[in-house]
Amino acid sequence: MAKVFDHITKELQEFIADQHMFFVASAPLSADGHVNMSPKGLDCFRILSPHQVAYLDLTGSGNETSAHLQENGRITLMFCAFAEPPLILRLYGKGQTILPNSPDWDSLYSLFPQFPGVRQIIVADIERVQTSCGFGVPLYEYQGQRRTLIDWAKKKGEQGIKDYQQQKNVVSIDGLSTPLKELDQENLHLGKV
Repeated sequence: MAKVFDHITKELQEFIADQHMFFVASAPLSADGHVNMSPKGLDCFRILSPHQVAYLDLTGSGNETSAHLQENGRITLMFCAFAEPPLILRLYGKGQTILPNSPDWDSLYSLFPQFPGVRQIIVADIERVQTSCGFGVPLYEYQGQRRTLIDWAKKKGEQGIKDYQQQKNVVSIDGLSTPLKELDQENLHLGKV
């Protein structure tokens, strides 16, 4: 049976801290658009308050969440226990993308490890907190975090990451612009690209 909360309780904050991964879901307003769900790992999730969370978003092959947030702000974050006791936790809210040129960047970025390949920070104001049983989630044993993304970013280097983001992360698969596209236009105007 699902339980609904108006904030992230202390017990749920402890549950989140024990999880090694979470999932992020977003969707465009268009019924023809693609719903996106992405798994996230590493030490990149922070609870800012009982009503606000943030995660450090590393460069990846797409940037759907950022495009969807810019269009409509809707975001769902899900945590599920792969060990006992079973539990699924969903955080529903409105999100925004914080880029490195944002006034909020330094204070938020200081909360996270300094990973190579950082793209942006996603901040979500949580409107609904819901748990469900999780009885159908299989048991898995945690072995560790993959280093592949970190190693890839190190090998690419700072300029290589920026080039990759401009090639792969400025437009969603549905043709929606991401905040990175605006940053690119701003940098072109200022002669930084």
